[in-house]
Amino acid sequence: MPIHAVILAGGGGRRLWPLSRTLYPKQFLALLGEHSLLQRTVLRIHDMIPAERLWIVTAQEQSFYVQSQLGDIGHSGRIIAEPQGRNTAAAVGLAACHIQQRDPEAVTVVLPADHWIKKPQEFLSLIQDAIALAERGALVTLGIIPDQAETGYGYICRGEPLTNAPSEQSVYAVSRFVEKPNISDARRYVDSGEYYWNAGIFVWRTSVIMDEIAAHLPALSQGLEEIAPALHRADEKDTLKRVYAQLASVSIDHGVLEKSSRLVVMPAAIGWSDLGKWSTIHQFSDQDERGNVLSPSVLDIESENSLVYSSGRTIATIGLKNMIVVDTPDALLVCAQERTSEVGSLVQQLLARGDQTVHTPNMVRRPWGSYTVLEEGPQFKVKRIVVEPGGGLSLQRHRRRSEHWVVISGVATIIRGEEELTLGVDQSTYIPQGTKHRLSNRGTQPLQIIEVQTGAYLGEDDIERLEDVYGRV
Repeated sequence: MPIHAVILAGGGGRRLWPLSRTLYPKQFLALLGEHSLLQRTVLRIHDMIPAERLWIVTAQEQSFYVQSQLGDIGHSGRIIAEPQGRNTAAAVGLAACHIQQRDPEAVTVVLPADHWIKKPQEFLSLIQDAIALAERGALVTLGIIPDQAETGYGYICRGEPLTNAPSEQSVYAVSRFVEKPNISDARRYVDSGEYYWNAGIFVWRTSVIMDEIAAHLPALSQGLEEIAPALHRADEKDTLKRVYAQLASVSIDHGVLEKSSRLVVMPAAIGWSDLGKWSTIHQFSDQDERGNVLSPSVLDIESENSLVYSSGRTIATIGLKNMIVVDTPDALLVCAQERTSEVGSLVQQLLARGDQTVHTPNMVRRPWGSYTVLEEGPQFKVKRIVVEPGGGLSLQRHRRRSEHWVVISGVATIIRGEEELTLGVDQSTYIPQGTKHRLSNRGTQPLQIIEVQTGAYLGEDDIERLEDVYGRV
């Protein structure tokens, strides 16, 4: 049977704030080396599953980051952009619709995009065994053998062993799923040897998981049946957006797997972590003789067992003990090691205050290039905009702000009202409020401009798109 892989690359980006954001969650971060977690996930399975059978499900506003990061490692894949998040059951079902149209009897490996696996060869060996089970109709999950009592993970309790497993690898029926336990229950689970961490790694035949969705989530199944015929029609995006908005938000675990009699678990000792808090990043990083993890621009005197991350500016620390310091251009986190699990709660409070550092990183990727917010204050914002060769922003206008553009490199082609302008380095123009305009780069080198926005409201939602080659109108 042909083997496909589905990488789930959504997520909220809250637990590793301020480096991760809701629009730039941790799968896009290079936390432990030169590659991001998404890139590591792709490279890990590269030799087993070719690019044409790799599917990455992500949010519409994050699809440009996915595309960029695949390009950075010389890889490709099929990006499925969800119009809005509807949890993993919908994401798995949408990917299955695509795969079934190509290979009706395919086996699919489902992987989170943001996990760390220290032993990739052992992982791939387990996946091969899981594929053999899936070909016989089983829904297979990898259960991580726990090495400590952890309250931040869900657990899977094993049942009776399978006597007809296709290899010497131990395989068990699943007795039950357990939500994140308290510390005493977690210790009891680990001591029993019968519980595993739920890593969200699954292997199954696509037709089987679709049958199980139909049996246990009939409303979702009906929605997918409406989406599938439209996947290659001109109205694909409209149909997907309309139907997806009506789907219930439920995880594949709760909605299907906990109710299925086909689910089995394979114990896995693969050096796995979901890297869900800053103390874990510290634990897995290379440490100096004092147990510190320090960015190159950090000057430290006699700190111990601390992580200090700088996005570029100089940070000086003296005598820290068991601390986490994460500095970004627009936000700073200072936290005791033992309290990093509370970062998510902190982000909830920032959300309640309307703090935009929860959502948007300093540099934002767009299909035409990127922009970086350099400075902002009451009624003004300054950006550096980079438009890649051949790229162009949508034809748009703003109701509540004006813009001033200065070219600092490259050549800009600009539509301003009924005019078309060509501006070189050190030339500028003014876009009055309400004027339709477009910025394009017809050259062979990146175009960089400085944009100064002025007005009563400067939010990104003050964009009325009139035309757009990227389908965002």
